[in-house]
Amino acid sequence: MRRHLSWISSVVVIAGLLVGACSNSGGEKTPDTPVSREANASPGVTADEIHFAAIGTKTNNPLGTCLYDCFIQGINAYFDYRNSEGGLDGRKLKLTTTIDDALAKNKEGSLQIINDNDTFATLSVPMLATGWPDLANAGIPVYSVPWYPDDMNGHDSIYASNGVECIACTRHFMAYAPKVLGDKKIATLGYGVSQSSKDCANAATDTIKLYSKETGQQVVYTNNGIAFGIPNGIGPEVSAMKNAGVEFIVSCFDINGQKTLAQELKRQGMADVPILQSNSYDLTFMKGAGDLFEGDVLGVAFRPFESNGEGNGLALFKKWMEKSGSKLTELAEYGWIAAETAYQGIKAAGPGFTQASVVKATNALTSFTAGGLVPAIDWSRQHEMPTQDDPATHGPKQECMSLLTYKGGKFEFIGGATAEKPWLCWPGTDRKWSEPVPTDFQ
Repeated sequence: MRRHLSWISSVVVIAGLLVGACSNSGGEKTPDTPVSREANASPGVTADEIHFAAIGTKTNNPLGTCLYDCFIQGINAYFDYRNSEGGLDGRKLKLTTTIDDALAKNKEGSLQIINDNDTFATLSVPMLATGWPDLANAGIPVYSVPWYPDDMNGHDSIYASNGVECIACTRHFMAYAPKVLGDKKIATLGYGVSQSSKDCANAATDTIKLYSKETGQQVVYTNNGIAFGIPNGIGPEVSAMKNAGVEFIVSCFDINGQKTLAQELKRQGMADVPILQSNSYDLTFMKGAGDLFEGDVLGVAFRPFESNGEGNGLALFKKWMEKSGSKLTELAEYGWIAAETAYQGIKAAGPGFTQASVVKATNALTSFTAGGLVPAIDWSRQHEMPTQDDPATHGPKQECMSLLTYKGGKFEFIGGATAEKPWLCWPGTDRKWSEPVPTDFQ
């Protein structure tokens, strides 16, 4: 069974592996295509084509997730779409180099891309982003997924489906989700071996405490020292939560740990206690678990497939994924978003573009939404990590998350989010409590 990761799930696993190992929205309209230009001397650019590299983890993926293949499916679907309309100023977009980093060889693969010098940009979906500093130092634009804030931080040529995020900072949605369900006794859980997981669990605890006066919530159980992968089960911890009267759990586990937690909750008669998961957006996986995840809440940062596709890129994404014979997956949408970011940056750089000019042009996009697939990103300032005390300088204009619950074999919007306005957004200027505003991005 294929499973998929989100940013929390991935950074948790990545950290565990490291310990073990030591004003543009990107619309879809394309102008009339001019004749092909001459090659502009940039790597991977010919008179008729722009060549890209892809590197990621397929072999030795510790979770068995559809990571590399699904990401590439989204990229190729996007390139097919653009090429059907003439490409970019007459040049076809092509993925000409693909490298499986086999988990431990991302740096070696990235150095190969640099030394070969025959691709313009790199689309990257590794489990360990050890080659990113080399690609950044070489001036090669990198387009990836939103799981690596520490690796992105400070590099103005690395892009994802969000700007650099602060995992350790409070997040409104962590308190809003249990508020929607009327739950007030909260547990927060994280892995001890993973700093990212600990930061996430601590942020959840801090969030509940910060907004306790407005929500009436309290943290009655917290544990950020769970063994990675929960090899010995989680029975004592669930018993402690049961004794504390826990009504809602914020989990910072990977997807396998989350399933182990849900199984133990059911075994101890706590199946009705919802888990807030920032992963598991995979309907096939959820259905395969029977009623194990019934009533759980998912935080989804990109436009969910259940959203309305009119006026945004979701309909195009679905159309071209179907044309390619590929399934709709979270990773494929991330691949599409990565390819859209590359396209819009090259387009904005204009004739005679270079890697440096594309980075400069992309960083001038102050309201980039990948055609309405993600909340607006200001690439002029979101390459640096925000802080708890200052969310505004380098953070998003709005803090947004889509909340869904799993019920009866399908995902449903909750908390005021709808198919037409799938995101719940709070002002990004401060961390004061407020009710979210249902929002759409075009």
